[in-house]
Amino acid sequence: MKRDPIAFLVSYLRSRLPELAHGAVTGDLVGRQPGDTTVYLAHSGGYRAIRTRLDRADVEYEVYAADREAAAVLAYRVRELLLEDLPGRDVHGVLVLDVADIDSPTYLPDSISREHCYGGEVAVSYIEE
Repeated sequence: MKRDPIAFLVSYLRSRLPELAHGAVTGDLVGRQPGDTTVYLAHSGGYRAIRTRLDRADVEYEVYAADREAAAVLAYRVRELLLEDLPGRDVHGVLVLDVADIDSPTYLPDSISREHCYGGEVAVSYIEE
């Protein structure tokens, strides 16, 4: 696989969360201001499972919001989409075979800004079509 998993996952979540501002789902925090509702995805590891065919990417997601309850609700919505809606979908030429929970959303307030943040992690298994 020669595709960045964050790119197709950001695109997928943007399409499934149209109520959020376009830049709210992102693979980086450039330009983000404290208090902005943000879904941040980061590639945390993974491996090639079947030589040149199947990859697994471990992906952490962090959801920031001004209100703790809003951050929790959105984090669990992101988790639900990744686990229940994404498997079996083709996203820009990448077929997602399965998504497994590694860590459910946990409250992780930002140590500097003290913003409300919930974070979790999933394992995404995919092939390039």
